[in-house]
Amino acid sequence: MNIIDGKLISQQVKDEVKAKAAKLKESKGIEVCLAVILVGSDPASQVYVRNKKKACEYVGFKSLSYELPEETTQEELLQLIDKLNNDETVHGILVQMPVPEHIDEKAVIDAISPRKDVDGFHPMNVGELCIGEPGFVSCTPAGIIQLLKRSNIDISGKECVIVGRSNIVGKPLALLMLRENATVTIAHSKTKNLKEVCKRADILIAAVGKAKMITEDYVKEGAVVIDVGINRNQDTGKLCGDVDFEGVSEKCSYITPVPGGVGPMTIAMLMNNCLESATGE
Repeated sequence: MNIIDGKLISQQVKDEVKAKAAKLKESKGIEVCLAVILVGSDPASQVYVRNKKKACEYVGFKSLSYELPEETTQEELLQLIDKLNNDETVHGILVQMPVPEHIDEKAVIDAISPRKDVDGFHPMNVGELCIGEPGFVSCTPAGIIQLLKRSNIDISGKECVIVGRSNIVGKPLALLMLRENATVTIAHSKTKNLKEVCKRADILIAAVGKAKMITEDYVKEGAVVIDVGINRNQDTGKLCGDVDFEGVSEKCSYITPVPGGVGPMTIAMLMNNCLESATGE
């Protein structure tokens, strides 16, 4: 069994972005800039925003941070997005989700210019992904593809089962795996005989948000297992994934740990999307 080291691979991606960003600044005088907006004081969101700032610093991007009070109106938030859309020096705009209940999440996503939507959530970018056109791809699925490719895991022709159908991971990941010529099944809470479906997978991806739900009974001998879940173990208080790592790791050929697997890739791919926005590629 091989552990896929997300920290190491995300570091490779960030170092590549750092080198390209330096070259862009030197050759064209363009400084890549990411604007991050946080509404309210959700502690988990604050940690994510801090990590994004740190990543920007590392790769040599300028980061603009807007920390708005909980009572910010939807109108005020949309005005700020509009201002950033029209600012030529800003290449990526990211609104940290979740937003407070009085703000419509969909209206916020729709307001960000698709050219600056480095999260890859805008319907236009999702549509481009659907029909195989270039556009921004949401960061976690893009990161999973990089984890597989950089671990020399062949995707083409493989049977891939994704457990979870969210707009952020399950659906875009299915489209990306199709693009890589995998045969894809999306399973979810209403899937009958889930264990049997999962056991067919050469590549099994768990994105359900239920701690240690995927046990060795779900896994075919020698499968590749990617764990997207981040949960807190109620007994120990430690972070754990959707996969029972101890049991499954004895049966699979490759597995991602939690933490240190898929997580670090999300921010690395965000940096990569932001660079692509600046270079117009």
